[in-house]
Amino acid sequence: MNKRIIFCVTNDLNYDQRMHRICSTLQTEGYAVELVGRKLKNSKQLEKQTFSQKRLRCIFNKGKLFYLEINFRLFFYLLFSDASIFVANDIDTILAVYFASILKNKKRVFDAHELFSEVPELAERPMSKAVWRWLEKMMIPRYKTKYTVSESIAKYYLEIYQQQFNVIRNVPLYKKTIEFNNDSNIILYQGALNDGRGLAQMIDAMQEVHDFVLWIAGRGDIEEELKNQVKEMQLENKIKFLGVLSPSELESITINAKIGINLLENKGLNYYYSLANKFFDYMQVGIPTINMAFPEYIKINKEYETTILIDDLSKDSILEAVNKLRDKQFYQQLQLNCNKAKEVYTWENESKKLIEIYDSLKVKEIRI
Repeated sequence: MNKRIIFCVTNDLNYDQRMHRICSTLQTEGYAVELVGRKLKNSKQLEKQTFSQKRLRCIFNKGKLFYLEINFRLFFYLLFSDASIFVANDIDTILAVYFASILKNKKRVFDAHELFSEVPELAERPMSKAVWRWLEKMMIPRYKTKYTVSESIAKYYLEIYQQQFNVIRNVPLYKKTIEFNNDSNIILYQGALNDGRGLAQMIDAMQEVHDFVLWIAGRGDIEEELKNQVKEMQLENKIKFLGVLSPSELESITINAKIGINLLENKGLNYYYSLANKFFDYMQVGIPTINMAFPEYIKINKEYETTILIDDLSKDSILEAVNKLRDKQFYQQLQLNCNKAKEVYTWENESKKLIEIYDSLKVKEIRI
């Protein structure tokens, strides 16, 4: 007898660290957990986890037809699955979970990883943005149990839709204090290579950063544009593209970096209200960072100064931040602050709230 949960996402599962932590935690707490996503042409073999995993194949991989197809496939998968709780992760799975939960009379939960209708990709597409906003307005109130990644996003949903969200931050597992690699000259970016991530501006600034190299870990829509920019600026000896790395590979790279970057353009409220997992990943291994002066980062930095906050992505602002981190005494103080902050912002602490949310649903055990 088990209490079973099925989580639905639209990625290929291997690199979704937030979902790995959530699913592992609930599996340990006695739930039978399954994570369902999709298989891409370049998807690697699924990495073994403590919970079950399933990937669906899609004909379409982007655009309106993709979103329609993935929701149909998820809906029918859920329809013929037995579970106590269905979970939609972001707006792009919310329809499938809603209709399946109604037909099967199951509990449903909504996990907003981001402010979907405010992503930069929709900034210049008003019709598409209006559709996603309409979907938010229609569907979010139909989910009694909801949580998201930052207090700013939760406040937005409360103000716009009068919907109360819990907050489960996207923080890593606690890591014991390690010996700092203060001789490193690596500036590290980890994450998607998408529009609005400040990567073009950082590459431009690297022309005048003579004692550091920039390592970029991840893939995305503007990867080729960035590589072409590097070639045009003749910076191949200073900038390295690492591609997509597994969580363990990424951790080993991060530990050996000198500076972490999380530079977002203010292209919509999704970025402005963000609280990126990379911010905490850098913190957890004692790596001072350069971040944007957005609300969530300002709030944390007032309590634990671990980062240099900049107001814009001009070359001067980026160079000034890098120069500040050259100050050995100041840099080491930020490292000590990281060690204090990482005791608070850990998954061990955050997961307690997650467990309370799912236990409060009081679902009955079912035979599987």
